[in-house]
Amino acid sequence: MRKEFRHGLVIGKFYPPHAGHEYLIRSASDWCEIVTVVVMASSVESIALSLRVEWLREICANSNVTIVGVMDDDPIDFESEAVWSAHIAHMQRGVSDANALRATASMPDVVFTSEGYGAELSRRFSAAHVCLDQSRALYPVSGTLVRSTPVQHWNHLAPCVRAHLCRRIVIVGAESTGKTTLAAALAEALRDRGGLWARTQWVPEYGREYTINKLAVSRALDTSEPHPGIEELKWESSEFDHIATTQLHWEQQAARSSSPLLVCDTDSFATGIWHERYLRSASNEVQSIAQRAVPRLGYILTSWRDVDFHQDGIRDGEHIREWMHDQFASRIPTVGTPWMLASGSAEQRLEAALEWIDKLLPTAWQFADPLG
Repeated sequence: MRKEFRHGLVIGKFYPPHAGHEYLIRSASDWCEIVTVVVMASSVESIALSLRVEWLREICANSNVTIVGVMDDDPIDFESEAVWSAHIAHMQRGVSDANALRATASMPDVVFTSEGYGAELSRRFSAAHVCLDQSRALYPVSGTLVRSTPVQHWNHLAPCVRAHLCRRIVIVGAESTGKTTLAAALAEALRDRGGLWARTQWVPEYGREYTINKLAVSRALDTSEPHPGIEELKWESSEFDHIATTQLHWEQQAARSSSPLLVCDTDSFATGIWHERYLRSASNEVQSIAQRAVPRLGYILTSWRDVDFHQDGIRDGEHIREWMHDQFASRIPTVGTPWMLASGSAEQRLEAALEWIDKLLPTAWQFADPLG
């Protein structure tokens, strides 16, 4: 199609990006040869500028769109010439950064907005103004609405944004304490609530899969009789790095398509405890991987007392359950995340977990107010 403009400009906080933003950028891309998107964040906001730029680069992966970010801690005052000049200077810096990335020297000849200030903004750039969906009729969403009620506007968020905002419930505990049973039941109970919650997923434990494979490989390499048992496996620290990295990757991928809640059967924090169990020392690398994870809504620690031990061929043994439980119980409070102990029958655990989650949800999303 014919491009009516040379260089389009889109500016915003994108705190966070949503479908209305995508529409604005997509429209600019359709009508302009090149588009500069300037993400303007302030230091008081609780989503990093770099993360917003990363999201938009994934969402708007068009060859003619360049996403850049600038910090802007100046107040909002549409009546102040000094404030206007300060904001325009930030935007111009963003345009210069985009031009450097494109190896061009082009100033915008059109500004695309959906805001009342758009006409004045375009005048200050000596550019045309295209105002789209100011009434929010096409896309009834705004950054303010997403921050205040993310669940209600979940469908207006791209998968990468959902992955960050999706709140994790992580189930941890010793072997054969009902972790996986509770994870599956909890996800099913949330899905049964219907609507948006029908998308709720749960992430299985990669460490279990890896251990099964490790045992199978060791038996292929050692064909003596009897076959090597789980207690004869030799572990290396790098294996736990791999387990933690893969577990985190599985979690991040599942969160992109889940409801606002994701149930995780263990995580990299728990992998660190198992590293200490087998290698008798902490792993800085596993701890670093755990720190890259999105903050958790809460941890559920499964009790060993109410579940009969079942040896499935890859477990240490019943004798170590209480000791491992105590390791988790002593570490979880240091994480600074809400947690609960799941005990009793499977039905009692599920009921208590659902009640606890429902109490946490009203405060699950906390965003710092932007500068006003």
